This record gives sequence, structure tokens and C-alpha cells, in this order.
Amino acid sequence: MLQKVAVVLMEDVALFEFGVLAEVFGIDRTGDGVPPFDFKVCSTTPGRPMDTSTHSQVIAPYGLEELEDADLIGIPATTWRHEYDERILEALRRAEARGAILLTVCSGVYVLGAAGLLDGRPCTTHWRYTEGFQRQFPTAKVDPDVLFVDDGNIITSAGTAAGIDACLHLVRRELGSAVATRIARRMVVPPQRDGGQRQYVDVPVPESSGESLQPVLDWMIDNLTTDHTVPALARRAQMSERTFARRFVAETGTTPLKWVTTQRVLRARTLLEQTRMGIEQIASESGFGTAALLRHHFRRVVGVPPQDYRRTFQTAS
Repeated sequence: MLQKVAVVLMEDVALFEFGVLAEVFGIDRTGDGVPPFDFKVCSTTPGRPMDTSTHSQVIAPYGLEELEDADLIGIPATTWRHEYDERILEALRRAEARGAILLTVCSGVYVLGAAGLLDGRPCTTHWRYTEGFQRQFPTAKVDPDVLFVDDGNIITSAGTAAGIDACLHLVRRELGSAVATRIARRMVVPPQRDGGQRQYVDVPVPESSGESLQPVLDWMIDNLTTDHTVPALARRAQMSERTFARRFVAETGTTPLKWVTTQRVLRARTLLEQTRMGIEQIASESGFGTAALLRHHFRRVVGVPPQDYRRTFQTAS
């Protein structure tokens, strides 16, 4: 059971990510049927102001001793650094050894990495940090796409709002769906997003490294409903099929089929966001032809079905 929850704050803590942990575990919702949490905000300097990442200060009233019997220890995002306070790292090692649950939000995962608690274990963080994190902690198994990773007593989440998903997932796992739903209702957020859902990364139109194929790429984007074959594209580029295929991979990093499929998904994504077109029409306009093909490729690239993406991101009235 989750009863005592301790959150560790460090200099340059990110207020939103700290607020996620406080919102889920720090508010008394017993009137809604949510069990009470003994919520402690801790630091190495209790009672002293600490700078945040947003030009303000916070004060943690408790010291690290509160971590010793906490059921859950939350670590919000903080500015990345090469070294972390060894007192915090040692407290986290002891907590992990006795079976406490450790949950990180965004770049808080670096603290667990520095403590040596992610060696050989799956984890995630914000997509902007995954490459740097993997370089710094090469034995960690970083998944750059997912919203959060549940590896038993260690849960790591991606950027910002993904921390909400990880916290509600943990509540659901430990206290049941009814409790998680009550908290989500009060927060006015979806009660459940699958951790395997991909982080929403703004995928740019792939650029070629040279200019030789750029006119062909531009034409392909302008004509996504055309059936693009290597022979036809090679003729447009005035190259042999073999040379065109080799040059295309060299300049874009992928094959013509994969490249145009990505562009069709991006076109469909824009139509889902900005129009009220039906799925069949979007499939036609983006070059997939059928709703079934659209759903297949959209989910593979984006990680969620088109309808779910639209519910989250539609701006059309």
C-alpha cells in the first residue's frame, strides 16, 4: 500500500514536475474516497529556500531522514548536472534495496542513473534528453518513445505531462482503478494513457543533405496521392533506378517508400488537427487510400490511433 510519499527536491527543481507529484499525492482527497497519503517534501537543506528552474524559490520542510521509511520516493525534474549530492544518492540506494518504489519525472531519471540504480534496467525520459542520457549511462536500457516505463519498484516517465500518466498508473497499480479515476477526475485529465504510447515528438519533414533530389522530394510532397514507384521517380530525377535508389538513401537516410509513408502520416496528422474531415476522407487526401491503411501506418509512426490523436490535438472548431 502507498501510505508515505516523500519527494526529494534539489536546486533548480522544475516546478511543474514537482507540482505533478504534489497534485497526485499531496492533496487531501479523502472526501472523494481517496486514501490519505503522508506527503513529505524533503531536501538536504530543510527550511532553506532553494532556487527553481523558473526564477522562483521553494522551501522543503523536511530532511532526507523522511526517505528512510517512505513507501514511494518521487524525484521531479531538475537541471542536468555531472554530479549529484551523494547523500541523496545513498538514500535512494538504501530505499531501492529495501523495496521502496522510486518514481522519476522527466530529467529526474538522471538522479537514479547517477545512483547506479538503472544499470541494465529499462527506463525513459523526455525525448530531448534520451541520447545524452544514454551516453552518460550506457548500461541503462533507454526507450526514447514511450510515456513511462514500469519496471517494478522503479518507474521513470518522459517529459512534463507524462509524469501525470506515470503517477496515475502507479496509483492504479497499487490502489486500484477506482482511486486513480477519482484523482484523475479532480485533476481533469484522462484516467489512463498507456505507458507504451509514444511521446508526441514534432517530426519535421526530412531534409536531403544535398540539393540534387530536393525538386523530386518537393514534388512527392505536393503529390502524396500519386502512387510513387522507384522507376517513375528515377525518370523524374533523370537517373537510373539503381543510382536513384542509392542517392535517395544517402540524402534522406531512408527508402522512398518509407519516406513517402512518413510524409503521408504527417499530412494526415495536420488534417486531424486542423479539419473536421472524416477518417476515410483524410485517408484519401493523405495518399493512403483507405482508412485501414491510414490507421495501420499512423499508429506505427505516431503510436496512437488517428481518432485518439484527434481527440488530444484537434484545433478545428
